[in-house]
Amino acid sequence: MKDVIIIGAGPCGLSAAIECQRQGLSSLIIEKNFIVHSIYLYPTNMQFFSTTALLEIGEVPFTSPNEKPYRHEALVYYRRAAEHHGVDIAAYEEATSVERLEDGSFIVHTLNKRGERQSRKAANVVISTGYFDQPNMIGIPGEELPKVSHYFGEAHPYTGMKVTVIGGSNSAVDAALELIRVGATVDMVYRGASISNNIKPWVRPVFESMVAKEKITLHLESRVTEITPGSVTVTGHSGETAELDNDFVLALTGFRPSRTLLSSAGVTMDDDLDKPTFNPATMESNVPGLYVAGVIASGRNANEVFIETGRGHGKLIADHITAKRLA
Repeated sequence: MKDVIIIGAGPCGLSAAIECQRQGLSSLIIEKNFIVHSIYLYPTNMQFFSTTALLEIGEVPFTSPNEKPYRHEALVYYRRAAEHHGVDIAAYEEATSVERLEDGSFIVHTLNKRGERQSRKAANVVISTGYFDQPNMIGIPGEELPKVSHYFGEAHPYTGMKVTVIGGSNSAVDAALELIRVGATVDMVYRGASISNNIKPWVRPVFESMVAKEKITLHLESRVTEITPGSVTVTGHSGETAELDNDFVLALTGFRPSRTLLSSAGVTMDDDLDKPTFNPATMESNVPGLYVAGVIASGRNANEVFIETGRGHGKLIADHITAKRLA
């Protein structure tokens, strides 16, 4: 039996495993995909908002020639940090439920890549799953069409195509800029009166320039209300509609964490924000011995927790587990 099983091998899960290891706690990470899968799903050429120092875990230096590193640099860094600390990761193994036993320990039921069901036991469990598995669906006719994607990797497949980008966040702005570089015709549709205030400051002027030059057509206070194989319908705030010729739709409307594992273990949620009940000083949930780390601790707004803040959850958890053992 492990002292701690951590579900999720993102930066916050890795940090939790490293902190537990430092305090002499045996740990295992269970990851249904592979290490830092969420970062792998970021756009290929994405640049972080944060500096390298704010992304570091386990006191492993994150060196980069760039003040703000890129996705490919982060993938290398987190692999190196995990290897440096000898983190034990069961990759391609999905945790399907968490069961608390009468003695206070836990059984984590899993399914491995061969389709075999397994059970792993631990004194404590940390749930540190991400949120890229559950995109925020718009709920409009045609959203299920194969031309629609909630993920953007790189622009090349859209060369010369007519693409509608739904959203006004950094991901939508970055996608629009990459798309025009490969000759795509870009319509960007956003319900707000202006794009997000959180757009990277070095990107905003470039984007605004492309809009002013009519390289990107920006539809503010508007919504896509229907998608067909050859078009999209855009409805403005006054109810006026326009039908745009269209080849592909990138619905970059964000994601939300799954609460399935938390619910299976008996963790309660805030009715309004869908936020798990936990003590922010220890990250322990209402279920003794079960902790949350990273974005899973946020409510419906997944932007409440980032790597920069979530990486500190692991030390709070390890400190609390160690204190309980010494009590």
